[in-house]
Amino acid sequence: MKGKTHAAMGMATFMAVYDKVPGGFSYLGIIIVGIASLLPDIDHPKSMINKYILPFKNKKTKMVIYIALSIIVLYFDYMYTKSPVLKSIGVALIFIAVSSHRNGLTHSLIGLVIFTIIASYIGKCYAIPASAYYFVIGYGMHLFCDMMTKMGIPLFYPFINKKYKMPFTYNVNSKRGNDLEEFLIIVSLVYIIYRLPGIF
Repeated sequence: MKGKTHAAMGMATFMAVYDKVPGGFSYLGIIIVGIASLLPDIDHPKSMINKYILPFKNKKTKMVIYIALSIIVLYFDYMYTKSPVLKSIGVALIFIAVSSHRNGLTHSLIGLVIFTIIASYIGKCYAIPASAYYFVIGYGMHLFCDMMTKMGIPLFYPFINKKYKMPFTYNVNSKRGNDLEEFLIIVSLVYIIYRLPGIF
């Protein structure tokens, strides 16, 4: 599924449930949901997020950049902070570096847990107590939406490598798939607009 579809679906889901989430609606919350909706695809060198991180959009560059970032984070943690969250970020960066698209950590429940813990810690540091809830909505919807594709996702990685998907799926970048994603984006945007008056 394309990044713009993930972002639209994640934010529409947030608009559907914000009044049931601790913290309720906030503009920062919808930004967190949008970022979390894109984050699992960080394992793809041409993803929307990596477009702004990688100078060259290929697997080797992705591996070098993320391993370098991991070394920097782990060294900084070792020298200055001794923070379990920074250690988690460093290890997660290594997994991102060696993962191919939808074959590893970022498209699994373990990835959801690890990145949610990191988001929660960052939220506490910056007085955003509901950050974990916002993050789970975006990240969780990404995993759910990718289960609608024929490729599926390794939901229980690293314990089980089997890929899980919905009974009815589509091929990404096929005509049917593109039409479906355009439809989902339109429906999501219409629903977001419909829910906006309830905020004010």
